[in-house]
Amino acid sequence: MYKCLALLLLVATSCCYAAGEDVYEWNDGEFTEELKRHENTLVMFYAPWCGHCKKLKPEYTKAAEMLRNNDPPITLAKVDCTEGGKDTCSKYQVSGYPTLKIFNRDEMVSEYNGPREASGIAKYMRAQVGPASKELKTAEDLSNFLNSDEVSVVGFFEKDDGKLSAAYHAVTKKLREKVRFAHVIAPEVLKKEELKNNIVLYRPKVLNNKFEPSKLVYEGAESVGDIQSFIKENYYGLVGVRTSENRGEFKNPLVVAYYNVDYTKNPKGTNYWRNRVMKVAKEYPEYNFAISSKDEFQHELNDFGIDYVKGDKPVVLARDERNQKFVLSDEFSLESFELFMNDLQSGSLEPFQKSEPIPEDNSGPVKVAVAKNFDELVTNSDKDVLISFYAPWCGHCKKLAPTFEELAEKLADEDVAIVKMDATANDVPQPFNVQGFPTLYWVPKDAKDSPVKYESGRDLEEFIKFIAKRATKPLKGYDRSGKPVKPAQDEL
Repeated sequence: MYKCLALLLLVATSCCYAAGEDVYEWNDGEFTEELKRHENTLVMFYAPWCGHCKKLKPEYTKAAEMLRNNDPPITLAKVDCTEGGKDTCSKYQVSGYPTLKIFNRDEMVSEYNGPREASGIAKYMRAQVGPASKELKTAEDLSNFLNSDEVSVVGFFEKDDGKLSAAYHAVTKKLREKVRFAHVIAPEVLKKEELKNNIVLYRPKVLNNKFEPSKLVYEGAESVGDIQSFIKENYYGLVGVRTSENRGEFKNPLVVAYYNVDYTKNPKGTNYWRNRVMKVAKEYPEYNFAISSKDEFQHELNDFGIDYVKGDKPVVLARDERNQKFVLSDEFSLESFELFMNDLQSGSLEPFQKSEPIPEDNSGPVKVAVAKNFDELVTNSDKDVLISFYAPWCGHCKKLAPTFEELAEKLADEDVAIVKMDATANDVPQPFNVQGFPTLYWVPKDAKDSPVKYESGRDLEEFIKFIAKRATKPLKGYDRSGKPVKPAQDEL
């Protein structure tokens, strides 16, 4: 009888919980009641056939493991919208997969708009629940809080109602999604740490090194702005660990070493190369430095003409303030890296340019621009230019192509150039901003540094109206409204 009861309990448990995982699986019948049992829940609504869902699943599972003992508790669950969870997905208006939503008990709090990789999911969810700063009441609490692979910031205050404390708590609310915050007001802990009315940034042990302190004490004013700047300027240290989640926080001029960065499986090997990068980086404070996984950032390596990184040594790539690209062409060593930085600093390096060959025959109505002839055809052209940045695989680009050809033929005798460039095979210079395809810009001949994004219609008539109105020199074949001008002999 007891064996049967145990078996029934096991079956009942397995219907709600994925074996070997920390992610619950709920259906329509149990969804609401299960939510009520959990204080904070992130729910992934998915379809088994969805490629994005399959990609997210292992990261979601890892995040659940990372949040297993979080205080306050955070639960991760999922609902199959094609089978047992159809009604639930309909109730919460799930229209695409995966859709993630945050719940407090059975009340939906918000859509999830955070990262899609494990550490980012865990950090984002920790920031959504409980206070922005966790109070640490004992020395053991402090020790446990600092036992993390993330940067931690702790405020130590004799009283939690002073100006510095108030400013600190204001900052924690602003940065809670990116930074782990805590505070201490317990006298015995303040005494043990020999701190009072201080804010301290602690680097995780795995990133400790001899080139920078493992903790930094804030010594600025009782100001929200100053405290926030202190954290942002020191958060990543001398050489930050740059990931797909945080890459937007690393600004130019930026020097990145790409190699097998893996703090989970190989922290010692990862730090071996990071320390060598740091040894050189400390001499160039005007540059930002980072390390990145060569596999995670293969697309960036491709942008520098590198299809594959052989061996264990880092590949070093850089961008200056103008976003020009530079490559350390020699094999990495302290000597070659230092020489590269000296040349980069002095401006003696030749920028790398990703470019197709200049076409041997460019006599067609639509001129073909590549990175190497872009200045000639666009920036330094003595004509107004309408340029289309396209991708060869893009359906909208293929649809536009014949219209663009016809437009170029009709304006062949005008002071206007119609140009196209494959933005996947060539570097797009600033200030052009290409986020999708096709992206079109109008470049007046007397204002080449101020291109205007073309956002009008994409049929022939709309193109002609746009160009006729904005052309620096009036068109010969069309008036300013875009209507054809009759030849002189037809007027007699």
